[in-house]
Amino acid sequence: MPRPSRTALATFPPGPVWPPGRRRSLWLEQALAAEHYPEPHPDRDSRLPPTADVCVVGGGFTGLWTALALNRRDPSLNVVVLEADICGGGASGRNGGFVMSAWSKFASLRKICGEADALRYAMASESAIASIGGFLHETGIDGEFRRAGWLWAATNPAQLGAWETAVEAIAPTGAAPYELLSRQEVKKRSGSEQHLGGVFERTGATFHPAKVARGLAAVARRRGITVLEGTPVRAVHGDTRPRVDTERGQIRADTVLLALNAWTAALPQARRSLVVTSSDMVATDPISERLDELGWEPGLSISDSRRLVNYYQRASDGRLVFGKGGGTLAFNGRVGNGFHGDSSRAAEVRAQFHYTFPQLSDVPVTRSWRGPIDYSVSGLPFMFKVGGHPAVLAAAGFSGNGCGPSYVVADALAAMALGQLSEDLPEALRSVPPSRLPPEPVRYLGGKLVRAAIARKEQAEDAARRPGRLTAALAGLDPTGFVDRGPEGAAPELTEVARNG
Repeated sequence: MPRPSRTALATFPPGPVWPPGRRRSLWLEQALAAEHYPEPHPDRDSRLPPTADVCVVGGGFTGLWTALALNRRDPSLNVVVLEADICGGGASGRNGGFVMSAWSKFASLRKICGEADALRYAMASESAIASIGGFLHETGIDGEFRRAGWLWAATNPAQLGAWETAVEAIAPTGAAPYELLSRQEVKKRSGSEQHLGGVFERTGATFHPAKVARGLAAVARRRGITVLEGTPVRAVHGDTRPRVDTERGQIRADTVLLALNAWTAALPQARRSLVVTSSDMVATDPISERLDELGWEPGLSISDSRRLVNYYQRASDGRLVFGKGGGTLAFNGRVGNGFHGDSSRAAEVRAQFHYTFPQLSDVPVTRSWRGPIDYSVSGLPFMFKVGGHPAVLAAAGFSGNGCGPSYVVADALAAMALGQLSEDLPEALRSVPPSRLPPEPVRYLGGKLVRAAIARKEQAEDAARRPGRLTAALAGLDPTGFVDRGPEGAAPELTEVARNG
């Protein structure tokens, strides 16, 4: 047996994974209440196996889809999934439940990958939506999957036409994922006069993210995959046969796959290419009759076009679930306690809900929660060899759109782990994207200045006012916006902004 390496490829800080006393997301509370065992899962007491063919670190969508893809490709594999918290406890159980394609990022895809690879990946991400729905149906996972489409809208005049970069980039390929809607058509579908225009992508879907994550873990167990919750990983060593150190012991594997979402920013190799920020959500009590009166189509998901994006869906139980990106910024990529539990921005998110649906201004918000988002400087997911080790791979950078594309990336991870070919993930997305973001603390200080400028700019635009020139200039430096800036969307230099702000 080779001697252990002295320097770990990856290390993770000790400490509680979920802060004591913090509430889970509404999604997770509902999913856990529907299960036959209380939290925590009894497999926390299971023995950690000493070896595996493949060890997957992370029990969210990417990790579980990867484990299932490995099992599908070779059912004889000994696959072990290690989750520090509970499966779905990270972003996978706290997001907006939008299952979207990658078409909205096509301009950046084409720039980075070339048109042929960009088209292949975008089409694969679209096909993944149907594959996810089919898998949930075949395996009996009650994930509340509804394929009613996605509306990309404008909620103030400054947002009108935000989709044109993507639409124009797609046009030469012959693909036509978007249907341009008039103001009246958008208002009819969404039920709000505040929607001034938009495009509709009919392949979009929604689901209950926590029920899906918990269901995937259950299916994985039924198929012979070892899924261990409550098993924090502290280090990954790149020996001839990689070693994973956990709080419950060590495991050696032929291949180690890190599916950590925002926690990938703990890796020095990826830290400068990821911006970790919170996304915050609120929910009402069930108000189906009110939403029926508006005419909001059940299952239709909606996003507006601001940089601190608002996104919202009508949940299956009749609640209005409303989220907002661009919240708390992580220092040095560390996902601290402030990213968990009830949202500290609930009042801000509630105000945006009432701005978007003034007819519902009397409807109170009864729940809030938040979670970390790993925005990549390219706005696109990527995978890479950790420390250059061929048997330790990681995937990250879903930038708030992981429910659908994680299926594609997971299949590519599984194929790469087995030395097989997967053409759906372009070669250009198989390395850490280059970044010109400055080191800490300059990046954190600059990021706070930029985030504050974006908020001021969008408040002015909502009030039909022109933002100040300095505010607009600072806001334009943000690398994490929802709207694709295409060829002009390079990562910004924040150094001078932070020093002179």
